[in-house]
Amino acid sequence: SPTAANLASDLKPPGEASTKVKPCCVCKDEKSARDECMLFSNSDDPQKDCEGMVDKYRSCMRGFGFTIQ
Repeated sequence: SPTAANLASDLKPPGEASTKVKPCCVCKDEKSARDECMLFSNSDDPQKDCEGMVDKYRSCMRGFGFTIQ
C-alpha cells in the first residue's frame, strides 16, 4: 500500500515537471480538430482535405519539442 515516503518519491521538482510534458497532454484542441476532420471528411482523400489541420497539429507539437512524422 502507498505510504507518504513512496508517494513523495514520485513527485518531480517544479522546474522539471513543467519542462517535460507528455505528448498526450498538449495540443488537445488541434488534435481533436484534426481527428474530427479525418474521421468525418466526405472527401475521397481525407488526408489532403485535412492537411491544414494536420499542419497546425504538427506545428503545435513542434512548439513543445516533439517531432511528428
